[in-house]
Amino acid sequence: MQVILIKDMDNLGAAQEVVNVRPGYARNYLIPHKFAIEASPSNLKMAQEKGKVKAKKEAALLSEINKVTDVLKASAVKVGAKTGTSGKIFGSVTPIQIARAIREQKGYEIDRKRIAIVEEVKELGTYKSTIDFGNGNIIEIEFEVVSE
Repeated sequence: MQVILIKDMDNLGAAQEVVNVRPGYARNYLIPHKFAIEASPSNLKMAQEKGKVKAKKEAALLSEINKVTDVLKASAVKVGAKTGTSGKIFGSVTPIQIARAIREQKGYEIDRKRIAIVEEVKELGTYKSTIDFGNGNIIEIEFEVVSE
């Protein structure tokens, strides 16, 4: 029996995908739990339209991510930190500080949870950080730790 998945299902497929399953599995589990709908001609058309809309949204999101990526990779973000006389900083630089620096210097609001620092930052200098925009869109940016 063919069904159209409404939600992503492990070991079965992604949302809006048409899959073949056994009739009992579809009638007794997938359809009652609102994981799938029957693949009738009208439902197939509706799924195709939803797929087109989703593709347009993803293309717009990808172009926005590319714009942000170009701006972030153009120059290093400067993150201020309090330092001692030897150049070691008090504490360490966190994703919160990087997100705040990006917002102030580049004008983009990036969630701190999406930022990961590659190596621990304890001294002044240039370091690398990754930003995960989701859907496999991960970029690496440089940030420079400067004395406040």
